[in-house]
Amino acid sequence: MSSTSATVSGGASVADRRAAFVAARSALDGLTGLLCQVAGAELGLLVGELDALASRAAGAVVAVVAEADSRGEISASQAGTSTQWVARHAPSLAAEGAGQVARLVQECRLPELATVRAAVEGGTVSVGVGLGVVSEFQALRPMLRNEARPTVLDGLVQMGAEQGRRGVRRLRPALLAKFGDPGVFQEVQDAAGRLVALDRAVGDVLGAFTYRLVVDAQGKAALEAAIGPLSAPVPGPDGARDPRPPERRRGEALIEVCRRATAAGGIPPSGVKSTLMVTMPFADLSNRLGAGEVLGSSEAGELIAPETVRKLACDAGVIPVVLGGEGEVLDLGRATRLFTAGQTAALWLRDRVCSFPECSIPAHWCDAHHLIHWLDGGVSQLSNAALLCGRHHTVVHRDRLFGQVTSDGVDWDRRLGSYDRALAAPGHGGKAGEAAGPDPPAA
Repeated sequence: MSSTSATVSGGASVADRRAAFVAARSALDGLTGLLCQVAGAELGLLVGELDALASRAAGAVVAVVAEADSRGEISASQAGTSTQWVARHAPSLAAEGAGQVARLVQECRLPELATVRAAVEGGTVSVGVGLGVVSEFQALRPMLRNEARPTVLDGLVQMGAEQGRRGVRRLRPALLAKFGDPGVFQEVQDAAGRLVALDRAVGDVLGAFTYRLVVDAQGKAALEAAIGPLSAPVPGPDGARDPRPPERRRGEALIEVCRRATAAGGIPPSGVKSTLMVTMPFADLSNRLGAGEVLGSSEAGELIAPETVRKLACDAGVIPVVLGGEGEVLDLGRATRLFTAGQTAALWLRDRVCSFPECSIPAHWCDAHHLIHWLDGGVSQLSNAALLCGRHHTVVHRDRLFGQVTSDGVDWDRRLGSYDRALAAPGHGGKAGEAAGPDPPAA
């Protein structure tokens, strides 16, 4: 260690520090030609030391630019923008990077974002990750409870330090579910559902076709649950590994799912549409807050908004695992709660089309909906069932609508919140259909 660098400490002057910077640059000059002298075990240590030096240097650049900005040095200079000022004084950032530094300094003028700038200046996160944190926080901010904003920002910075910008983006559902305004996570997922689309195939000269599929969290979880078992590697007869890459296995699995659905034709489904296990705390389930967490598939950890979980529970294989305050299992739902193939056939015969007023979507495109939700104690009997197309199934859960079976079909109360009023009325108690007795056996 040189005498100059040894004297640089917390009390060193700026002149001493600049001399140390020059010494550090001299130490780096010609280093590559000396690496043959470094023991193998020390190469990793050397990389770590250089990385720490580089991250602190990048953070120091941000601190210096912020100081120049606050003093008015940049505005008083001949540079047209902050980016040009940074590029002029830091040539290595001219091609790319100067704009990021300038933007981070400008964004972090807000006292609320001082945490982000401190993390960058301290070398905890890079400039790019810091910008990612700022962008994500600004997108989340209007949807967060006021008192939760500092906690969310700290969480984003920590995730950025651990997993970079990708980790920061992945944190959004969990933050909205835990710290968002009431209902906002559901609104975000419902908005994503309106973007679901499948483009027409585009062919190439080899005879292959490309589709572009956009799904929401619910669709993603259902899709992965459907193709997951079929996309597993299949060893050869001699135990050799499956030569197909994952992308091909997944594509072939999706085609197989479609083939099976086509082969079923108009026959009522004998199984469930998908099989998922979702955990939710009892308090969140009751108050329609938080989110359900997917387990037991490649989408483990995916969060599903509470009202969407209730919708899926109508006739997808969603197995709810209700948790108590300390995480203990209070109730493990059973997939046998779903309507049987015989009940579904009878429902098709009774309703013929979607039961929502003025809708004519055919029965085989509809879901079997529990009029009193299964999660509220509703039973899987025809007296508590109605056919709903995908769109109106979403509407019924979103607007909390109540329907009841009459001699003329299903009568829907389309006033907002009618389900909650009906559930609270004397005589319902979440046990619709019990008085009518069990369904007759299917012919």
